[in-house]
Amino acid sequence: MNFKTIGIVIRREYLNRVKKKSFIWTTLLVPILVAGLTIGIMAMMMTTKDKVKNIAVIDESGIVMPYLQSTETIKYTDCTGSDLDSLKANIASTPYDGVLSIGALDTEAKTVPADIFSPKPFGMELLDNISNRINRAVEDYRIASYDIDGLDQIMKDVKSNIRLRSYTVGDDGKEKLSEAGVYSILSMVLGIFLFMFITVFGSMVMSAVIEEKSSRVVEVLVSSVKATELMFGKIIGIALVALTQFLMWIILSGAIISIGSAALGADLFSKADPVEMAGTMGVSAEQMETITAQATDEGGLDEVLSTIRNLPFGQIIVLFIFYFVFGYLLYASMFAAIGSAVENEGDTQQLQLPLTIPLMLAYIIALYAFRAPDSSIAVFGSIFPFTSPIVMISRLPFGVPPVQLILSMVLLVVTFVLMAWLSAKIYKVGILMFGKKSTWKDLWKWLKQN
Repeated sequence: MNFKTIGIVIRREYLNRVKKKSFIWTTLLVPILVAGLTIGIMAMMMTTKDKVKNIAVIDESGIVMPYLQSTETIKYTDCTGSDLDSLKANIASTPYDGVLSIGALDTEAKTVPADIFSPKPFGMELLDNISNRINRAVEDYRIASYDIDGLDQIMKDVKSNIRLRSYTVGDDGKEKLSEAGVYSILSMVLGIFLFMFITVFGSMVMSAVIEEKSSRVVEVLVSSVKATELMFGKIIGIALVALTQFLMWIILSGAIISIGSAALGADLFSKADPVEMAGTMGVSAEQMETITAQATDEGGLDEVLSTIRNLPFGQIIVLFIFYFVFGYLLYASMFAAIGSAVENEGDTQQLQLPLTIPLMLAYIIALYAFRAPDSSIAVFGSIFPFTSPIVMISRLPFGVPPVQLILSMVLLVVTFVLMAWLSAKIYKVGILMFGKKSTWKDLWKWLKQN
């Protein structure tokens, strides 16, 4: 194999693609769309408020209404004494969005029945808000019913909110503060990124091979270079194109978001209510208070920052590049072989199924690995070469035994070399086959040819 020839093919593949208008427009438009969407969502989260809901309350218990205090999004009106059936029947003609009925107090069970009626269903946030207030009223009533002085304060004092601190102890005996949430997020991000890159750009290699074969350009190319040199040149060239585009997306998106945030941030952030923002993202006010307390009083933010500082970024980056490169090369070579065996993308469904299954399996195991990184399925997935690029990178933040890591890397390299050799044999024959829909039986025949 002539590496100089492969270099020429890589250069041709790279320049031809980056000079296309589609590449230029995609590189420029995607960051603008991503930045615009990000800033737009931020603006809506900070400035948009839900429509005020007017709730009529009929409280026969006598204990709940004081706890139903109106807010910017919910307005309660005391309608105790009104006829419930009449109010329900004519609710469409009233200014109310719903009728909350609190039944008479059950002094034995120390509870109250509660129902809400509305022309259309309410969202979970509003229903949870009302339910929490009713529960608070009943809890306070039950505490008061014991007639014990200071029982309310005693109940608050006995509640515990212990935060378990996690430390990792190195071979030198030194302790390092760690936060499992940081490892989980990093694990998930790395695994998903590799899955997306291998899937998207592996398919791009297959499409490029099919395009050249269907246009008969490949017949001219193989007269000048070997088929295997053309295959590897195409795989590496497309990888460089993908990396260039991805890097440009990061730089341009970051720049646009920074400029947009600087221009709008002073106005938007000044009007932002952290509790409302948290509510928009599905976090309740109580949860927001807990998070704030952990980040300040209990040092939760310090734990996160300390964990980030203690991460072995050098090792993670090196191994990420390794699994990134060999994982892509392994699957790209097989995608290229499948592309050479067909004349249009519609014929690839049956042939690429064996590649899709291990990729999806790797993705599923990776999502499980950040919850249980040392489970048997996660260990197997990180060693098995067809799933190891995605699963192993998901386990890295949690620490992997050197034996497992070395075994995984060796098996991945050996498998890549073997599959690249087999793919090259298929590519060499299939790229010049026309007029017939290839099957797995045909691919097996091509493998046995010298």
